[in-house]
Amino acid sequence: MRTCARILCVTALTTGLVVSTTAWAAGQAPAPPHPKNWTAPSYKIHAQKLCDEIMQKHPELLSVTFHGVPPGLDKVYTMFAGSFPERIGNTDDPDDIDVIVKGITVLDPRWHRNDPEKKFVVMMPLRDAAGENVGLVVFAYKNPPNSGKAEREYLAQSTVMRDALQRQIPSYKGLFERAK
Repeated sequence: MRTCARILCVTALTTGLVVSTTAWAAGQAPAPPHPKNWTAPSYKIHAQKLCDEIMQKHPELLSVTFHGVPPGLDKVYTMFAGSFPERIGNTDDPDDIDVIVKGITVLDPRWHRNDPEKKFVVMMPLRDAAGENVGLVVFAYKNPPNSGKAEREYLAQSTVMRDALQRQIPSYKGLFERAK
């Protein structure tokens, strides 16, 4: 067991060194690891299937993610499905939690962020078939310079996609069931 632990430790240190060296060579500080607070099941859940379908149908999107508290947990806010599988299980940020808890919508043009691509983000309550708020859906759109798109266009498109999702979500717990 100790040998295995040492190998894992050396692997982690080596991986961190490679990431740090790569970031340093690019003139950037390495991004700190985002803490995980949940692990997805080994099978694809219904929410992930919905994310995959949205990304396939909407090339204007950079990403789509679903957030909330997985069944059986209390106040463990996490990303539970999305277009970047390595981010699933990441602890939610305060703005994610605000949307989930307060039911608000956030329009974020990301003007002052250090994102590699300019984007426009819409964060809105995720609803089930009964119309109940059951979490958060985040749509991140490609937003090239001079696109001419206004906030209302991003909001309108996001609302249409979110409302179409609603019909496919029988319940919050159903989001975590095995995809069919």
